[in-house]
Amino acid sequence: MAGIYIHIPFCKRKCTYCDFYKEVAPKFIPSIINSIVKELYLRKDYVQNATIQTIYFGGGTPSILDVEAFKKIFDAIYDIYQVAPDAEITFEANPDDLTNLFLESIQSLPFNRISIGIQSFDDTDLKRINRRHTGQQAIEAVKNVQQFGFANISIDLIYGLPFQTLESWERQLDIALNLQVQHISSYGLTYEEGTVLWKQREDGKVTAVDDETMIEMYKLLIRKLAQKGFHAYEISNFCLPHFKSRHNTSYWNQEPYLGVGPSAHSYDLKSRQWNVSSIKEYTEAIENNTAYFEVEKLSLNDRYNDFVMVSLRTSEGLDLEVLESKFGSLLKTYCLQNIKSYIDTKKVDYLDGKLRLTDDGIQISNLILIDLMKV
Repeated sequence: MAGIYIHIPFCKRKCTYCDFYKEVAPKFIPSIINSIVKELYLRKDYVQNATIQTIYFGGGTPSILDVEAFKKIFDAIYDIYQVAPDAEITFEANPDDLTNLFLESIQSLPFNRISIGIQSFDDTDLKRINRRHTGQQAIEAVKNVQQFGFANISIDLIYGLPFQTLESWERQLDIALNLQVQHISSYGLTYEEGTVLWKQREDGKVTAVDDETMIEMYKLLIRKLAQKGFHAYEISNFCLPHFKSRHNTSYWNQEPYLGVGPSAHSYDLKSRQWNVSSIKEYTEAIENNTAYFEVEKLSLNDRYNDFVMVSLRTSEGLDLEVLESKFGSLLKTYCLQNIKSYIDTKKVDYLDGKLRLTDDGIQISNLILIDLMKV
């Protein structure tokens, strides 16, 4: 089992909070598509003939592509790799791209899941973070994709936006839940160093929401989504029954995946690899028949740290028997010793051989994870 991630590094404009690699340079789309196709062939042995269970187009903004660009990539994937008949195939989209014309054009493609980057339904919020859609466009986009037959729809929302209140956040959730989507990813805003939003905060142009309000926003998120049948299967991801993101779950289960495109990451259980974050350097390398990437060989401690980090973020929790089988009894003992104080203070539940964050533990999850890391 394995997955493929395709990074489309283009946006029509840059959001003020985003630190992902992307360019506002659509003229380079044809060359990038050709390079992505070639990289798929160059790295055909990376997943070692494993059946591809998930394909994910992320970015950037994959919905900036036209149907012919998508077809070129799919033709290569299906020519090279063995794709499961029931593979989950997702693309990320901006609401204003999801017109009837666009949705009609992709009907022949094998997409069966869509992730819409809404972030907020409030026009003032959207302007502050330089999003290019309105709240109404976001609502219409969801309705459009439903009318075109998509029955596995995820939307992204951000809480803790500048000047956002608990009351305004609740309004965002009410609108989202009324749209009857199957999956919601919701993240607390972080001010990444070097982004426009980070600079605005440093210059006093925006004020960050205080920590106490951020906690209340997250609690409200959990409560309201649970009332509508959404399961919090990972700290920031919520779904109705049977609608987990299989692609993201494969990351958390540490299954291998191939990442293609500028800045894309790959994982083969033994190492992590990542492509250069530059359209020019990436396309030049591919032209020279080199999949340009750097490699980090993972030590036993590295793999233990990854396992702990992803496992504790999920509702399944950290299975100590699996940890011992993968990394040995010494690291199991290390984990239990360092998490004991959090069990005693009810930040972590220890039941049936598994460690799970409690609601209070989720609020300090980063601190707990840091204490469990083995350097």
